[in-house]
Amino acid sequence: MTMKWGDKRYYSLNYFLRQKFGCKVFKISLDAGFSCPNRDGTLSKGGCIFCSERGSGDFAGDRSFSIKHQFEDIKMIMRKKWKNGKYIAYFQAYTNTYAPIEVLREKYEEAINQEDVVALAIATRPDCLEDDVLKLLEELSKRVYIWIELGIQTSNEYTAKRINRGYRLETFEKAVKNLRNRNIDVVAHMIFGLPGETQEDMLSTVSYLSQKDIQGIKFHLLHLMKNTNLVRLYEEGELKFLSQEEYIDIICRSIAITSPNIVIHRLTGDSPRDLLIGPQWSLKKWEILNSIDMELEKRGIYQGINY
Repeated sequence: MTMKWGDKRYYSLNYFLRQKFGCKVFKISLDAGFSCPNRDGTLSKGGCIFCSERGSGDFAGDRSFSIKHQFEDIKMIMRKKWKNGKYIAYFQAYTNTYAPIEVLREKYEEAINQEDVVALAIATRPDCLEDDVLKLLEELSKRVYIWIELGIQTSNEYTAKRINRGYRLETFEKAVKNLRNRNIDVVAHMIFGLPGETQEDMLSTVSYLSQKDIQGIKFHLLHLMKNTNLVRLYEEGELKFLSQEEYIDIICRSIAITSPNIVIHRLTGDSPRDLLIGPQWSLKKWEILNSIDMELEKRGIYQGINY
């Protein structure tokens, strides 16, 4: 087989960004100080049961600082490792379209006006994309490359209720349609190892997403973190961790059925060491990624071979 994506058997984000911008591009994770309707009582006060106290923005900047300040701080750290490159301003923590439109405009403008920013990535919920927000995103997309990240996690409606996602699949589908009608790229997040899900359930979500008009996907391993609502299920014996071998197997099988046109943004997630209850093997990120590469080669799998 001739490799399509550099040295990888899948369409990696690194490959996509190098092709698009002609250089190394880094993400700067920002916390704009937003909340979430699944936390503030609008939908629920509990949030999704796996979500950390920082709204999945545990590696983002300090929300007590301005966007510019956060950006500069993280950029300085990255410069020590890599001297050259461009940047993606990534609004990661909580729901980043959940604020008055004038506040959103101010935050987004501040981010894209930083030096060497070539893209804007915004993590949000599909039920937080009102018409005025879509209009703003469309306007900004004419000035800078934008993608919107939507946390679907699973296509199984029963699991979605169990994890307190707070919206049905049709809401996700409507959000994708509205964004794509404005030529804005969509990246979907899914989680392997959710309570009660079988391998077939997980692969069903991959198949579902591969049939949708999305441009990127993030595969996450379920992390159990301290002070989340998921801890209770774990203590009651309702949550079983995937083993490293099981995870690598499901990732390989998922890559095989993922459309070759979808960029794979992530193969495993990060969790702060001091908050992680399990699985502890997930802390060995580079070992896992290397194991996935080796297993893909061993099995003769490349992205989309069974799509």
